[in-house]
Amino acid sequence: MDLPITPEFVEKYNQPGPRYTSYPTVPAWKQDFGHDEYMLALQELSQKPEDELAIYLHLPFCAKHCHYCGCNALVTRETNAVDQYLDLVEREIKMVTDVIGTGRLVSQLHWGGGTPNFLDEAQTERALNLFHTAFRMTDGAEISIEVDPRISSPEEAKFLKDIGFNRISLGVQDFEETVQIAIGRRQSHDRTIRVYDGCRAAGFEGVNVDLVYGLPGQTRDSFTATLEEVIGLEPDRVACFSYAHVPWVRPEQNKVDTTIMLAGYEKFQLFQLTVDLFGEAGYDWIGIDHFAKKDDELSVALKNRALHRNFMGYATKPAPHMLAFGMSGIGDVGDRFVQNDPDLAQWSATVDSGRFPIIKGHRLSDDDRLRRLAIINIMCNLELPWKLTVPEFGAPANELFAESLKALPPLLADGLVEMDEAGLRITSKGRYFVRNVAMIFDTYLGKDKDRPIFSKTI
Repeated sequence: MDLPITPEFVEKYNQPGPRYTSYPTVPAWKQDFGHDEYMLALQELSQKPEDELAIYLHLPFCAKHCHYCGCNALVTRETNAVDQYLDLVEREIKMVTDVIGTGRLVSQLHWGGGTPNFLDEAQTERALNLFHTAFRMTDGAEISIEVDPRISSPEEAKFLKDIGFNRISLGVQDFEETVQIAIGRRQSHDRTIRVYDGCRAAGFEGVNVDLVYGLPGQTRDSFTATLEEVIGLEPDRVACFSYAHVPWVRPEQNKVDTTIMLAGYEKFQLFQLTVDLFGEAGYDWIGIDHFAKKDDELSVALKNRALHRNFMGYATKPAPHMLAFGMSGIGDVGDRFVQNDPDLAQWSATVDSGRFPIIKGHRLSDDDRLRRLAIINIMCNLELPWKLTVPEFGAPANELFAESLKALPPLLADGLVEMDEAGLRITSKGRYFVRNVAMIFDTYLGKDKDRPIFSKTI
């Protein structure tokens, strides 16, 4: 019999842990990994001209800081700040293509931030052309952008579609005005709807909506109203992220009033509500916090066990390498993870000097690659087949992970996983605690007490 999810149960499993957009996760990376190591990775990539690429561009600029935001964002009123930034991105792209060559195939290009639509039309077109000039998009490539509806319009949506973007994500967070005031993000309901309708009219292949649960001022009733409003819009995908209160990392969050913020079991119930309402509306629950229409590529990939996870979240067009441009961008090239400097001045100075602005990185060991494969299967496919092997190991997963699997009995007893001769599977109850299951395969957790604290799993 399936044990209920009680407040005590949530408290037991609501532990700090990674979201596993990479393995090993960023805190385990090395500070002495820099320009030279990235150059070696790119040189190896240059010898694999057939390998497709994914690309991420970080555009940090915002009109105003939101109290809740955990992104690497900057508020600027300098009229030439964006153009100067794009000058350096152009230089960064050239530094990369000088090594790997131009015309490399790209299957996924994503702009995040900050607020990518902070750029005006000329700047946006220029930035997109930088990539079209240096790279070649595959047929069916996903070219996506995150948009803040507060500074957008139906006309902007049409412009973005006309110049080549085919998927757009709208940051809604919550429609409730009291919540918007509490997070410093007043967002007109009517304007948001107009922008959403403009995206539909423009003909985007995918229109996504981003929500956040656990924000100050949210209640079950208020969040129900937001969810029902979003469901009525019928977006192709919805991401419903857990608010992570980490003011020691993002000082702006000190303005958040935690006394009006649901936590623990009450916060968990908001996500349960999200799962229930989107399920009733015909959406598939993807991974840990995404929902997609049944005919969406994410749902199809889930059914075909072809779903992937990278620094841009859940993906349907996995590429063996991901290049990142702009301050704080994170890449994955030739079994190496790299992170650009998150400080604008330092990132700028390094690029201007002709060196790659890498401040940390990690070269995966054989054990890392094996565990990454296992964790991706758990986070995406909700299973770990024992037949899953990496050729050079030549043994089934249950033998390779014998030590990690010693931590499994409590998860089995609590009904989070099932296990048989075929492999390990996440149960319907365990869906809410997938990160906890993945954590037993992470050999880096707990080794360095000085690392930043991860957000909790709920």
